[in-house]
Amino acid sequence: MKNMTALVAAFARAHHYRNNGIWVFQDEFAEKILTEEEYAAISKNMADGIDYFSPGFQGAKEDALRFVVDHQLAPSLLARSSFCENAMQNAIESGCRQIVLFASGYDTFSLRAPHSELTVYEMDKQEMIADKIKRIDSRKMKPVCHTAYIGCDLSQDPWKEKLTGAGFDPQKQSFGSLLGISYYLSKEEYQALLKNIETLWSKGSLICFDYPLADTSGAENARNRELAAAAGEQMKAEYLYSEMESMLASFGFLICEHMDAIEATESLFREYNEKVPLHRMRAPEGVGYCLAVKK
Repeated sequence: MKNMTALVAAFARAHHYRNNGIWVFQDEFAEKILTEEEYAAISKNMADGIDYFSPGFQGAKEDALRFVVDHQLAPSLLARSSFCENAMQNAIESGCRQIVLFASGYDTFSLRAPHSELTVYEMDKQEMIADKIKRIDSRKMKPVCHTAYIGCDLSQDPWKEKLTGAGFDPQKQSFGSLLGISYYLSKEEYQALLKNIETLWSKGSLICFDYPLADTSGAENARNRELAAAAGEQMKAEYLYSEMESMLASFGFLICEHMDAIEATESLFREYNEKVPLHRMRAPEGVGYCLAVKK
């Protein structure tokens, strides 16, 4: 399957929605992005890999799949999506109408948007954008709000021209989602991305992202690096909180909200864990969730 990392991310959100009535993050469209064949194939691959995730596991295939999803695949995706869309909703309620999804993958926000007055700009590699549009059209889904799909390489400067050419207004308040990006860029590449965003973001505009923390035990980060490598990706960087704070400040951004694993588990997973105690989840160690505002 092409775009495996993005497909597995959609699968984790879809499995969480399909198998629960209480959700950490509710995404009813994720399973519609996938074909039934893709859902079944990923389910089988994950269940068959139980010995890697939990040597000696005893249980049925369905139990093995649930274990892998709840303890490996879903927590990071659900935590960062919940953190980001909570912040996004607050920004929308405060009047923000421009949403930019960097490396949007199979994100479904435009299909779930709270109202039609928003403009969502989705940026990703051209082949990803084309495949996503094909999937949405073939399933007769329709974005709630105006959505501009922009095929681009975020490591190249022209993405800024493509974004403004699609109607983005640098004078208006914006919200940028950079979920899942920091892991796969070197520090120099990530700084270049932030510098380019700085030139387009107006005062009071926000960016939200997750990133690998350097001052942790690293056990889960090590496994995530192995999984990323198996999917053809490479995790390139880790950051101290103080380093991230300083880097953001150099580009005119101030951290206004931040969570580590303990804080994210308490804030984002508490209701789910109280109501679904048999399948408790926690945010993964070694990940920081950050919301920053342009000063």
